Amino acid sequence: MGPLNGVRIIEFAGIGPGPFAGMMLADQGADVIRIDRAGSTPGMDPSTDILNRGKRSIALDLKNADDRATALKLVATADALIEGFRPGVMERLGLGPEECLKANPKLAYGRMTGWGQDGPLAARAGHDINYISLTGALHAIGQRDNAPVPPLNIVGDFGGGGMLLAYGLTCAIISARSTGKGQVVDAAIVDGTASLMAMMYSRFASNGWKDDRGSNLLDGGAAQYGTYRCADGQWISLGALEPQFFAAFVEAAQIDTKVYGDRNDASQWQRQRQLLEQAFAAQPRAYWEERLQDIDSCFAPVLSLSDAPKHPHNQARATFFEDYGVVQPSPSPRFNVTPSSRPTRPPMPGQHTEEILQELNKG
Repeated sequence: MGPLNGVRIIEFAGIGPGPFAGMMLADQGADVIRIDRAGSTPGMDPSTDILNRGKRSIALDLKNADDRATALKLVATADALIEGFRPGVMERLGLGPEECLKANPKLAYGRMTGWGQDGPLAARAGHDINYISLTGALHAIGQRDNAPVPPLNIVGDFGGGGMLLAYGLTCAIISARSTGKGQVVDAAIVDGTASLMAMMYSRFASNGWKDDRGSNLLDGGAAQYGTYRCADGQWISLGALEPQFFAAFVEAAQIDTKVYGDRNDASQWQRQRQLLEQAFAAQPRAYWEERLQDIDSCFAPVLSLSDAPKHPHNQARATFFEDYGVVQPSPSPRFNVTPSSRPTRPPMPGQHTEEILQELNKG
């Protein structure tokens, strides 16, 4: 089930953004066949690797000519391919775009890298933190006059990488179905992260964004947009930017607006933040949840990984589910005509080798 039912993706085993793109496509019904390395030892328990849920696995030795031929046969049956090696690796294996598009002219050949297929850094090693450094994203995140704060590896690997690749492959599949021609999708994390920064660059160009972190409306500079520690050490988030939301907040929190001053005056933000810090620190988080959660004040508790799935809103929407003992995010987005099925558990490497080989032989 799902809007991608009938679409086949061949994913060459990797880590991070490539498997995440494969998970997104599998979540929506695509038949994602992951080619795992024969005889490899997984770095983590395969049964808890959420990024591999909903997929099938075949184990192949790509240094073996017969196994490479099998991989190419699989590619010939697919709509798209995902690979996340450094530039040139797939070509040396004889599985580069030229060979794969010859075997399957309609193939969407997805390449997931940090720096891209060309450019001075293309062959260099790197990680999420390095890629987002070159786009202005990391520089913009953190408190003023303090070090930049790595936003986990969400912005680069998954937002600017995996999601970009899933989007690119979907575009290329649609194009191939109308033109009959496949193509290479060069999904570089540095490019995708730059795209995520479009609004900031727009504001920067119109003098609406300072090139100093912690000095702007949406980066924690404004007192009414930030996080605050409560009396019990728990945290809340506040995003009362618009006048009506700010008015609702100060009324519920019993903040004296005359003492607070003009919320749009950046010169007062530091003093205003101190006022809010004192107010929130006077009561535990439960107090603020009871006082603020039922009014439009743009407030939310900052929940941990263990607490988030228990929140009433997340439970009402089934934002998370538990299967085979693993709590995990549900597939998204949601479709009302072609809803996604619950993903199957991640396979053991090579679990479906015989099944897939039988399918190839029948074909």
